[in-house]
Amino acid sequence: MGRIPDSVVDEIRERVDIVDLISRYIALKPAGRNHKGLCPFHSEKTPSFNVSRDRQIFHCFGCGVGGNAFGFLIRHDNLTFPEAVRMLARECGVEIAEEETEERDRTARLAKANEAAQRLYRRALASPEGAAARAYLAGRGLDAACIERFGVGFAADRWDAVARALTAEGFSPEIGERAGLLAVRASGGYYDRLRARVTFPIHDVHGRVLGFGGRATKPGQEPKYLNTPETALFHKREALYGLPLALEASRREDRLVVVEGYFDLVALHRAGIETGVATCGTALTPDHGKALRRRVREVVLLFDGDPAGERAVAAALEVLLPHGLRVRAASLPAGDDPDTFLAREGEAALRALVDGSSAALEVMIARAVSSGISTPWEKADAVAQVAPLLALVQDPVERAELVRRLALVVEVEARHVELSVRSAARGGSSDALPNPVPSLRRVAPEDRAARTVAGLLLGRPELAGRVCEAELAVAIPEGAWRELVLALHRSAAAGQEALVSGLADRLAGEARELLLALAIADEPELEAQAAERALDETLAHLRRRGLAREAKELTQRLRLSPKIDAELLAAKQRQLEQKKLALGFRPGTATGR
Repeated sequence: MGRIPDSVVDEIRERVDIVDLISRYIALKPAGRNHKGLCPFHSEKTPSFNVSRDRQIFHCFGCGVGGNAFGFLIRHDNLTFPEAVRMLARECGVEIAEEETEERDRTARLAKANEAAQRLYRRALASPEGAAARAYLAGRGLDAACIERFGVGFAADRWDAVARALTAEGFSPEIGERAGLLAVRASGGYYDRLRARVTFPIHDVHGRVLGFGGRATKPGQEPKYLNTPETALFHKREALYGLPLALEASRREDRLVVVEGYFDLVALHRAGIETGVATCGTALTPDHGKALRRRVREVVLLFDGDPAGERAVAAALEVLLPHGLRVRAASLPAGDDPDTFLAREGEAALRALVDGSSAALEVMIARAVSSGISTPWEKADAVAQVAPLLALVQDPVERAELVRRLALVVEVEARHVELSVRSAARGGSSDALPNPVPSLRRVAPEDRAARTVAGLLLGRPELAGRVCEAELAVAIPEGAWRELVLALHRSAAAGQEALVSGLADRLAGEARELLLALAIADEPELEAQAAERALDETLAHLRRRGLAREAKELTQRLRLSPKIDAELLAAKQRQLEQKKLALGFRPGTATGR
């Protein structure tokens, strides 16, 4: 896809009003200089989601999510950055002149070919040829409204139905093959991949048809389920069937229910559970984990009630826990899947099963001890079975409580279980380890002073002229605050002080989080002279602390030196002179200034 010039991005950023944009999605009310509402990215009862019209940014003090207008659309609508830019460009009347690349054209053609196939499948289901398929669907509990909602179709029991339809709409057979709709004959030519199968279109959140899942309808037809293959458009490791239908409900409930099959997902909707998604012929992958975490905090696993389903829960935990997701597992009776359970027990029972699901790790603990813990070996085996999963839990409080519960059930001391968990963490790959959670600690005085400097430069960028970048780099200790202060200083020097939302795009990690939290804070702005005085005093304070730190280090080095070191003594003398100057003394005076 062609690169969008930075100047165009800046122009769009300046034209968009972030309060108007976000108000389309959530209710915002004025709160001081900002607007406030319930965060759309996590469940909360007290509003902590703040939007600043002055800064053109948003920040949630509850979950820490923040950014500019582009960032909101990327997270809320699952867009890429170029897609978010183009969407806002259309709304604010900015033309984007870019060269259409061959790759973009090719992907668009694949999507259009899939849409042509979907139209064919839908017509085929409604035709006399689809009578048996309609009867099959009725037997599975799908009425006309359900078929319409999910776009269910039928791939006729012919070798060239799709091939002919694509040719009639102007698509070459090569496009059909690249879309996964056709396969190459050994003898030459092409044939339809899906035949005599009920079809389920797999969409992305923009409504494009990425690929298809097909369920056999003829006796003895293997495999029972057949998906179109991986293409430049369809990536099974990240695709989730039913996601577009689950978006609105998942925002309300901060939850998604994951099942393994197309009919299982349809069963959830038939039972009134609108937060369901299904994998597309694969187990859950890290890409699925990222996609789920971008949208919700909690995931409910609803897998088949057999040994394979139990193994799938354990495998899913290995994928989902490193992303900080809270995972529940709904336990189906042995031999059941959601579809058969719904048919036998009814809608209310399936809803109760999902709503009453237990924490998945609690389920794993119960399974680990189910075979017995009467001997030391059995106790050790039970702990060893669960410890690698506990090592993936990111929240230290949650992990400690699960360790305590496992120890209680196995009837051993918690410290021994903790040792096993630590050993499992060390023995796993670096990718499997949880991200370090910063411990609660007192904010260092240097950080408080650096925050003051950052706030002054943010509120009054003209103050950047009172101090040079090199002086700031020396005064502020290395870290995220220094990175933020220097970025604010450079932005002000370049005349970009109004573009806080643009600066947020150029920062990453902790420095970006600090900027968003600082910029959204509704704090009073100092008058010009008071701001100058505050900047001078804060920088002087930082200089004094820096000199004191250096003096302590020099004194320690002198004390440890086995003989008098002339260079260290000279450095100590220079340091003392600098300290005197910092305190206001001038050479040749008795009292200073």
